[in-house]
Amino acid sequence: MNESLKDRLNKIMDRIQSPAFLSNAGLGNEIGFYIFDYPPEDELVVREYVRFMLETLAKKNPDLTIAHINLFRLLINYLKDRGIYDRALDIQKTKGDEALGKALKGPLHEEKIAKAFVDAAEPDKHDVVIMTGVGNVWPLFRSHTLLNNLHPFMQGTPLVVFYPGIYDGQGLRLFGRLSDNNYYRAFRLVP
Repeated sequence: MNESLKDRLNKIMDRIQSPAFLSNAGLGNEIGFYIFDYPPEDELVVREYVRFMLETLAKKNPDLTIAHINLFRLLINYLKDRGIYDRALDIQKTKGDEALGKALKGPLHEEKIAKAFVDAAEPDKHDVVIMTGVGNVWPLFRSHTLLNNLHPFMQGTPLVVFYPGIYDGQGLRLFGRLSDNNYYRAFRLVP
């Protein structure tokens, strides 16, 4: 892990506990969506940090309620709840990734997943929602489609997305390579 990432990780807890962050102050009527981008090769470091952060905040600031949604686990549970998980595995094994993508296009429609995300995160009952697992769902699901569909549902609750790639303030490049050519109404969590 490079020193820059370490410094940025060390700023997260203070940032998400700050009154300005929690109240979405100073956003100029924008939604409280934040991206923490990081080099994909540091995925395991970031996972460990998120675990550490959640445990530490639960002890040090128990009044701060945080929902942590791992997008990969959310999609697996979503498919299992609909009884199509085993079939999806069979399609992937016998016909490959492309066929799986086509088969899951309807079930994994971004509006359906946005509803499942909100049901799991319960933004009205939490101060902050954290999303991880973004890289694990690619190429079956793209995080930008979810973010665009979550705008009306987050009810003023800040959303922090841990993103294995690059966010330049306007667009996301998953793994630092795959550009989606979409503008995001999001802020960098820490510089």
